Parts: sequence; C-alpha cells; structure tokens
Amino acid sequence: MNSTIQSIGLIMDGNRRWARQRNVSTEAGHKAGFNALKNIAKEFPRLKKEYGLEYVNIYAFSTENWKRDPEEVSYLLALFEEGMNELSAKLDEINVRVRVIGDLRRFPEHLQKKLLALEEKTLSNTEGTVAFALSYGGRAELVDSINRMISQGKEVTEEDVSKVLWTNDIPDPDIIIRTSGEHRLSNFLPWQSVYSEFFFPETLWPDFTVQDLEGIFAEYYTRERRRGT
Repeated sequence: MNSTIQSIGLIMDGNRRWARQRNVSTEAGHKAGFNALKNIAKEFPRLKKEYGLEYVNIYAFSTENWKRDPEEVSYLLALFEEGMNELSAKLDEINVRVRVIGDLRRFPEHLQKKLLALEEKTLSNTEGTVAFALSYGGRAELVDSINRMISQGKEVTEEDVSKVLWTNDIPDPDIIIRTSGEHRLSNFLPWQSVYSEFFFPETLWPDFTVQDLEGIFAEYYTRERRRGT
C-alpha cells in the first residue's frame, strides 16, 4: 500500500460539455468549473492533514487553448484574474504558496504582474503549494529546458533536466486525474508523470467534488506503485 499522497495533478476537463448538456453558455460552464475548483480548494488544509497532500498542480490553460474563440479566451483570462484577486484577499487565512508554471509572456502585462506578485507574496507560505499551469505545454517546457541546458555546454543527465523544468521545486505527481473520461494527458507534465498513477473519472469537472477526489485517493491506496521496476 502507498503511504502519503504528496503531489497530484488535476486536468480539469469537461466545462464546455457540461454547458452543452444544460443548454447554457460556454462561459457558464467555465464559471461552474471555477466554482468546483474553489470548493475543492477549501478542503486543502484537511487533505494535507489527512493524506499528506502538499502539492496540487492544476492544468488551467494550455498553450493550445490560445486557439479557441477570442471571446472565450478573454472570458477565461478574466476568470483567472478574478481567481487571483480572491486568492490574494485570503492569503492571511490559508497560508498557501502559489506557483505559476507556463509561458506567461502571452498574457496581458497587467495579469503577468499580478501572477508574479502573487508568487512573490506567497513564497514563504508553509501550508502547501498550489501550482497553476497557465499557457502551459509540456513540450514547450522541455524545449525551453533543453535550450537552457545547451547554453550551459555540458553533458545532460535526468537530474539536470528535472532541475531546469518549470516545476523544478515541485515533486513529480503521485496521481494524475483527468475528469470527463478522456484518457490522455494533452501535453500536461509529460516528463514529471512517467511514474504517476492515472485516474480518468467520467464526471465532468464542474460536477467533480472533494468526495470524488477522496474516492480516487482510496483507490490509489489499493495500487502498487512499481515506478518502472
């Protein structure tokens, strides 16, 4: 049986399908997904205490998502900003460190500044780490890391790669969860997830609850992690 669950990855999939099933706008689906994330986030202190959960990696916006309808992208950016503002207002209560992984250069300058300021403000917080993957692509991360290692002009080891990834201070996830029943990573943490346990619940993200998450944790404890051995 596995012991603590130190790090997990969440691929929050299904907002648009949830909206279509209810004949509501795509924006309403994203808002419902945002609320689902907030409800789970409220339980982070308890999950840390009961399961040892220290790191949550959230796939919030991929490099491919920039190709969506401009109105949808604009709404998502506004939603991110709303979330960051709410999080900033509660930092004294939750004491969580915030990390942002991805290519922030594509975001509006004012949002870049807010995200970086939030990282800086929470640097010394001790009640766990929430990493938001924004404008993130696993291949882009690897290309960026490889180019930086080439510039150092030395033979590269696996350890060297891990040290230069955007997630260099975050442990590889024990668990990767993708909601909505899709069985693929979609460019999320390809290097870091090689020994992760994968779960693909059919539940669409806006309907995903902390009870669903804990059900996955219970199943995880029944698995034997071999890590390639």
